[in-house]
Amino acid sequence: MRFSGTIAAAMLAISALFCNTGCVKSILLKGQIQGTRQASSAADTLHDYEVARHAAFAGLVQFEGMHKLAPANEDALFLLVKGWAGASYGFIEDDLEIAEDMGDRPMADYHKQRALAGYERAIQYGIELLSKRADGFTEARKNADTLRKWLRENFVDKEDAGPLLWLGYAWVARTNVAKDDPEMVAELWVGVTLVQRSVELDETYAFGNGMTILASYHARTAQAELDQSKMLFDKVFALTNNRALLAKFNYASRYLCAKADYEGYKKTLQEILDAGDIFPEQRLQNAIAKRRARRYLGPARMAEIREDCGFPG
Repeated sequence: MRFSGTIAAAMLAISALFCNTGCVKSILLKGQIQGTRQASSAADTLHDYEVARHAAFAGLVQFEGMHKLAPANEDALFLLVKGWAGASYGFIEDDLEIAEDMGDRPMADYHKQRALAGYERAIQYGIELLSKRADGFTEARKNADTLRKWLRENFVDKEDAGPLLWLGYAWVARTNVAKDDPEMVAELWVGVTLVQRSVELDETYAFGNGMTILASYHARTAQAELDQSKMLFDKVFALTNNRALLAKFNYASRYLCAKADYEGYKKTLQEILDAGDIFPEQRLQNAIAKRRARRYLGPARMAEIREDCGFPG
């Protein structure tokens, strides 16, 4: 009896040891993921586009691993949503535009599929992240009114602005890449509604990025809501003291294009190229804006832009 009791006690002790070890590992992993999210904004201060590019894709592999180890961790999901959305726009779409300007259709199609896959992955993780806060996203997508109602009932805190923004952004950006796909274009409203709720909760989040997205959407055609677009762009410029060059790039390529303002378009893109290190907190985003501005002023892309925007020949 004493022998059996000793074995039982030993087994209990071993079980407790394994439990404690597992708990410690879980706590350490949670802390590592939380710290990674808190430190991730440091990448925004990088001045070197190529360094940032390599770091972004290496970071995505790290975030995927974190999610594998802690599938319920919301910080890991957030890093994946933001990471895939940002890398798809900042780096994969850059490859796509280079191939397009070179007239390399097979390579352009390849990078287009890469961009779509990146945005799809961001959307997948974004929906998963929202499901940690509330059930019913799929049912709420019946129409804009039902989705808006669901968002306002379930996402009421300022901290919810981030997940909603990056999911909405990925949704809108995917539509922009696949603008020849009627099914995707028909669901553009989902991304717009997500971003609208993010802006309602905190319009200053990510230096007004949500307002920039909405401003660009409202300038989608010459017949769209251009007054609303201009109002939102002006709010972003005021919020950032006119230092957010990606907002200026979108102002030129969306609003000034829709207005067929050729001189304003050229002037704004040149201002982006001439700007110095004016926004250290968003140095990488400004570097991306400069690359785009240079490309959009270049002869390879200007012929298409003239036609799309109605600029003089």
